Amino acid sequence: MRVHYKTFGCKANQYDTERMRQLIEASGPDVRSAPLERAELCVVNTCTVTSQADADARRFVRRVARRNPRARIVVAGCSAVLRARDYRAMDEVGEVVEGHDPAAVLAAATRAWGGSRAGGTAGAGLVQLRRDPLRRRAGATRGWLKVQDGCDRKCAFCATRLARGASRSREPGEVVAEAKVLARTHPELVITGVHIGHYGRDLDPRGSLTALVRRLLDEVPGPRFRLGSIEATEIDDGMLRLLAESDDRLAPHLHMPLQSGSDSVLRGMRRWHTREQYRRRALDIAAAVAPIGLGADIITGFPGENAADHADTVGLVEELPFTYLHVFPWSPRDGTAAAELPGRIPQRISWERARELRSLGTAKGERYARSRGGSQVEVVMEGDGGTALTGDYLRVGVGSRLPADPSRLHTGRLSPDGSHVAIDLTAAPARFARS
Repeated sequence: MRVHYKTFGCKANQYDTERMRQLIEASGPDVRSAPLERAELCVVNTCTVTSQADADARRFVRRVARRNPRARIVVAGCSAVLRARDYRAMDEVGEVVEGHDPAAVLAAATRAWGGSRAGGTAGAGLVQLRRDPLRRRAGATRGWLKVQDGCDRKCAFCATRLARGASRSREPGEVVAEAKVLARTHPELVITGVHIGHYGRDLDPRGSLTALVRRLLDEVPGPRFRLGSIEATEIDDGMLRLLAESDDRLAPHLHMPLQSGSDSVLRGMRRWHTREQYRRRALDIAAAVAPIGLGADIITGFPGENAADHADTVGLVEELPFTYLHVFPWSPRDGTAAAELPGRIPQRISWERARELRSLGTAKGERYARSRGGSQVEVVMEGDGGTALTGDYLRVGVGSRLPADPSRLHTGRLSPDGSHVAIDLTAAPARFARS
């Protein structure tokens, strides 16, 4: 059986798709991944972070039916949790899995294909396969290492926590074992989850993200590690020391959701930090680790956001040393507290504010890249090798015309404007290359 996989949304979702792929492909000798046009089954892992994400998933399902009418479609993921009825009402959809459980997706795939073509694994064998470490992220040089799922916060705008449930941490030994397997094929591993700053709080004995990262650095010597999205107020001094003293084994890069630079909007969002708390921590981080890539998520047009609130956000972005921004106009999500708030902002204004902040983020990123021009860096290749990623999260063109090995990090030098890297393939292996 030939299967096509489509993922919408975050790294946690992408990790979950790879779990689904690994289990489905282990279910029979003739099961393999395939392009959409040749697939007999299509697994769609959905996202519900915005209304656009829901719409994109439905649009893709319809496109599958047009381009490959014979393919059976299984819909899973966050949107499938909150909008299961909508997907089941679609004629194109064969099965809906309300969540991300790979075993449930395998069962749905088997039913969609008639109950036998994907079979062959059940009982104790299936349980063991679910416990096996993820071996690879298909078609990618950077691997995702998911350490927890769910979230205990109650941000007013967030539907993901409704779909994902409470925070649940993986055991440290399980994470380390999986990192060792992923490191065989991925020179960089990104530590991801839904709320990684809460890692370990539910474990007995209680753990912490800092302790886990320290153990990964000690016990998995091959790859470069990178933190996924993490709250600024949850980056402790121990993590700062790891960032500053790991000789770039922990990539000098943090993505810290801001959402707004206005205290009144932050209160409406039910965020737990103030503008000043975020500001102070960001400045402390930049002072402790240099150079460092700093990114943030921002929502524009949240109910009640006025021109002064937006100006506060712009002012904070201008002050802090961000190197890129992810900016999203707010959209109402069913079941969230924000959906019931008064004071909705016209969509036109939300988009105008988003464009202003995106433009500001682009300008700051270009200035940062120029400031790094001429520096020696270590990069991981991406995609077909046309781009590479530095430790501080600069995505750069590759100046060398020679083929670079995607299974290891490479040393190179940035161009004067920081937009390209020249890789010396005759140089000694980068210091994180596996022996």
